Amino acid sequence: MAEFVTLDLPEGDAARGVAVLRIARPPMNQFNGQLVREVAEAAEAVAEDARVAALVVYGDERVFSAGDDIAELSGLDPDQARAMAADLQAALGCLAKVGQPTVAAISGYCLGGGLELALGADRRIIGDNVKLGLPQIRAGLIPLAGIRRLSLLIGPGAAKDLVYTGRFVKADEALTLGLVDEVVAPDDVYTAALRWAGQFIGGPACALAAAKAVFEAGPHGLDRARTEWAELFTTADREIGTRSYLADGPGSAAFVGR
Repeated sequence: MAEFVTLDLPEGDAARGVAVLRIARPPMNQFNGQLVREVAEAAEAVAEDARVAALVVYGDERVFSAGDDIAELSGLDPDQARAMAADLQAALGCLAKVGQPTVAAISGYCLGGGLELALGADRRIIGDNVKLGLPQIRAGLIPLAGIRRLSLLIGPGAAKDLVYTGRFVKADEALTLGLVDEVVAPDDVYTAALRWAGQFIGGPACALAAAKAVFEAGPHGLDRARTEWAELFTTADREIGTRSYLADGPGSAAFVGR
């Protein structure tokens, strides 16, 4: 059983719905090695669960994550750091490996490893009182998993500014930069994320996973798109979708998720 993460999955063998992954390491949900591993294990469970149409990742009403556990990191020697770097990097990028659409519902602070995790989500919804940042440089470190994804998201110039200075970004600037996708009242963060995720219930799960794989392929996206497109012709959803589209137009298909 996980100590710092809870995962609520849809109930019933046939039901498809929204899963919720909650980060719970009080008081500030700081990311240590155990929390990162537990988040990655939960994300892997979601990816393998056909009942899940979409995933919401949430901390609580006060904070998503106040950043890395610097006390733990300060105790590592160089050999230990080298040994764990690849696993931690992969774990912080775990949301990008989930085939279902994912959304980070962010309250309070979202810093360091917490923001690196959120950067792997398909969408980020924040409260208008949120502060985001990658302050690792102030501890003589760098973000382990977030630099490339941040650069692709907001451009290399803006990404270098945030990484080199370690400064915090408020909600309005985060939206302007493209660091987040939606700003809502603090009390509405979780419900807004559930609303966004809920639109994929009953959706074309195979096509959504294929589209996500193409986005993640980066410079190899054209090659990956050809492969994913052709493979969709082996799915029941493609057959159902094209038949329904021809008969009744778009938006009328009853997809089965396989």
